Amino acid sequence: MSIKIRLIIMNFLQFAVWGAYLTSMGSYLVNVGLHEHIGMFYAMQGIVSLFMPAVLGIIADRWIPAQKLLSFSHFTAALFMAAAGYYGMTKGAEVDFGTLFTLYSLSVAFYMPTLALSNSVAYTALDKAGLDTIRTFPPIRIFGTIGFICSMWVVDLLGLQNNYGQFFACAIIGVAYGVYALTLPECPTSKGDNAKSLVEALGLRAFTLFKQKKMAVFFIFSMLLGVSLQITNGFANPYISSFGSIPEYAGTFGVQHANILISLSQISETLCILLIPFFLKRFGIKQVMLIAMLAWVLRFGLFGMGNPGSGVWMFVLSMIVYGVAFDFFNISGSLFVDRETDRGIRSSAQGLFVIMTNGFGATIGTLGAQAVVNHFVDFNSNVPQIAQWQSAWYVFAIYALTVAVVFAIVFKYKHHPEDLK
Repeated sequence: MSIKIRLIIMNFLQFAVWGAYLTSMGSYLVNVGLHEHIGMFYAMQGIVSLFMPAVLGIIADRWIPAQKLLSFSHFTAALFMAAAGYYGMTKGAEVDFGTLFTLYSLSVAFYMPTLALSNSVAYTALDKAGLDTIRTFPPIRIFGTIGFICSMWVVDLLGLQNNYGQFFACAIIGVAYGVYALTLPECPTSKGDNAKSLVEALGLRAFTLFKQKKMAVFFIFSMLLGVSLQITNGFANPYISSFGSIPEYAGTFGVQHANILISLSQISETLCILLIPFFLKRFGIKQVMLIAMLAWVLRFGLFGMGNPGSGVWMFVLSMIVYGVAFDFFNISGSLFVDRETDRGIRSSAQGLFVIMTNGFGATIGTLGAQAVVNHFVDFNSNVPQIAQWQSAWYVFAIYALTVAVVFAIVFKYKHHPEDLK
């Protein structure tokens, strides 16, 4: 089997694990009375990303081959996610926040580092095969998005998007991936024989990238843009489903199958990934990231203006725009970090990128989004809260626009096409 096919399967499984619950968990939490804690559940992905990707990245760089660590992490994450599903099944509507949150948190603590580890495994394998990562990786990464979509559809069509079943689905896929990861190409460690400074010995040299102004500014804006990453994952499904309280929209496809409607975002990803090599080489990292930021403005604004009836086209357009917003930032940023850092700290540098985006950024974003939603939306009211939800989406759009304007002014990086060949 060719290395490309092997990495395609890896990416498919990597994101199928996440897709089983990421966009639907918010609706489950609303159904069991934990609506005020949606932000905390999604923020936990960011909190563990503050340290777990760096820790596992260091271990992968220096002691345990990345593919073996990838397998261990998925087995462990699946175990705790299955425990969360079992707890939800046995407790029904009497789910206790503390217990469910603890089991879920332990699972994502081991899952989140695998986003960086899988990139490290892929880049290492492609280098060994003599393939250009800029040209080869994006088409492979498309199948990660396809895996995410397939998982979302299965959870929706099996009737699991509003209950604990989504956690079991996640665990089953995670176990399958844990087995498969053991078959992936060997990734070398970088122990070295020479005496090293304490920073190098601990594998923390990636953090010295902040000494470079270009990299420091890049990571700071990665954090600011990362604020937007999990907002729609946490609140889009509950928002669209809330239209069901209005007779005019109760029977619409969007209300009945919110997860499938939201999956148009990931379908858009599969197309937008193909555009990344062209845009990155033609316009450079600054313009690509700026395009992503402006796409987030449209993503949130269209959500605020749309509805599942006559305004469903705005929802659909918002989903299409998401592909640009997500891919142009995440994939291009990952490739940029890979090109700008030393091979000896590849896993650590990718881990640092995840820390700034899915760590600091996503944590601040989801907790902030929860505060905004709680300010506008009354989940206990019998009166439809559509206008209140719309106000929250407009606040998110204004934030994204502000970040884009400041980024355009502050980030001075010059594009050199020959550096990305």
